[in-house]
Amino acid sequence: MSTKINPELVEWYEFNQETIDALKEDGSDVSQAHIIEYHFASTDFEALEKAAVDAFKAGFEVGDAEELELDDGGEVWCFDAVVERMLEPLLINQDTDKLFAVAEKHKVHYDGWGTYFIEQE
Repeated sequence: MSTKINPELVEWYEFNQETIDALKEDGSDVSQAHIIEYHFASTDFEALEKAAVDAFKAGFEVGDAEELELDDGGEVWCFDAVVERMLEPLLINQDTDKLFAVAEKHKVHYDGWGTYFIEQE
C-alpha cells in the first residue's frame, strides 16, 4: 500500500531544498543552527490564534499576531512560528509537515519560511 503525499507538500519540500541550496551558495554558515521563521496568515484572527496555539504545542516559539494591509487594501493577520534548526532538508521538511497540518486544520495559510544569513567565521 503506497501513501500518497499531498502535492502542496511536495512543492514545499522543493522550496525547502531550493532555499537551503541558495543559502549555501550565498555562503551562509551551514555549520551553525539558523533561526527559522515559518509564516502563517489568515483574515480570520480566531482561526489564526488557534493555529498559533497548536504551533506552540508542537514546540515552536510563536510571536504575536500582526495585522498587515495588502496591496489591494485588504487586511490579513499573520504570525511566525520560530525554531532554531540546522539547515538540514529532513529537519525542515519535518517542520513543514507539522506546520502545514496545523494550517490545514485551522484553514489558515502556510506561507513557507525564511531565515537570516550567518557570516562564516
